[in-house]
Amino acid sequence: MVNTPTKSSVEELRPGVKAPAKETILTPRFYTTDFDEMAKMDLSINEAELLALVEELRVDYNKTHFVRDERFDQSWDHIDGETRQLFMEFLERSCTAEFSGFLLYKELGRRLKNKNPLLAECFTLISRDEARHAGFLNKAMADFSLSLDLGFLTKTHSYTFFKPKFILYATYLSEKIGYWRYITIFRHLEAHPEHCVYPIFKLFENWCQDENRHGDFFDAVLRSQPNLINDLRSRLWCRFFLLSVFATMYLNDVQRAKFYKIIGLDARDYDKEVIEKTNQTAGRIFPVILNVEHPSFYRRLETCITNNEKLRAADASGAPAPLKVLKKVPAYLSNAWQFICLYLMKPIRVDHLHGAVR
Repeated sequence: MVNTPTKSSVEELRPGVKAPAKETILTPRFYTTDFDEMAKMDLSINEAELLALVEELRVDYNKTHFVRDERFDQSWDHIDGETRQLFMEFLERSCTAEFSGFLLYKELGRRLKNKNPLLAECFTLISRDEARHAGFLNKAMADFSLSLDLGFLTKTHSYTFFKPKFILYATYLSEKIGYWRYITIFRHLEAHPEHCVYPIFKLFENWCQDENRHGDFFDAVLRSQPNLINDLRSRLWCRFFLLSVFATMYLNDVQRAKFYKIIGLDARDYDKEVIEKTNQTAGRIFPVILNVEHPSFYRRLETCITNNEKLRAADASGAPAPLKVLKKVPAYLSNAWQFICLYLMKPIRVDHLHGAVR
């Protein structure tokens, strides 16, 4: 008998449709922004690069790439029990992240169409890619007998407001870290095909090129807004978003280390490689990058992991709600302190003009 997740372990909206995961500080976010402010951006300083990028996006290199072929045409009942559950979590988180990007970019394309046509077209083309990714991931979930109702997710998920400059910082890093995540997994499984237990990973080479092009677009937009990358305030915000993205990924992935073990990766080693590569990439546009090789960088993140385990233990305890809150307070305070210390750690200044770091 196949040991698959049951209704007691997986909440369903209706048969075959999974209820969205509970929103937490570490789950993928849905964003909205000030569309009028975004539309007023003057792109003239870097218009030539943006025009070249929109031409590349129009080509749509992956138009026929994300097609379910004979590799998917089989039963996946042999992936069962905890392994099946871990795959479902991975696919759901990935699908939700891609779909949230689609919604934001689609709305930006619609709202900016008559006010900033160049920016609007870029966002519309990027939303096309994100929709394709989300749809493919949702079909992959169906291989495990569940899928997401993306329409329901659109209506019920809470939306976080970010000013346009924060959207640019966050989406640039999201796309670039996505590139390094996908290409690192692809190269690992290309070298160790015995760990490629599901064919979606074979598509990651082309998939990551979409992420890279999207990141290049946000890079170009940031270059068109020098005030976002050339003063003290921008250095502080770049540090904040680098730390937020790196910490969120590390805490999430270590918590799901069993999934990465299935595909032959150590979650910590994998994340350290991705963080190092993304940090280096960010140095091409950000005025500062993080000193991720500092001895206390990962030590403090490991403290946060221990704190999060204590928070989950408190939730799982049978204690009354007020007592649970009291049990959580030390862990929350410790996490806040770790983040403050990491943020205040001396960053690495990047001199873009001479290509040097100091």
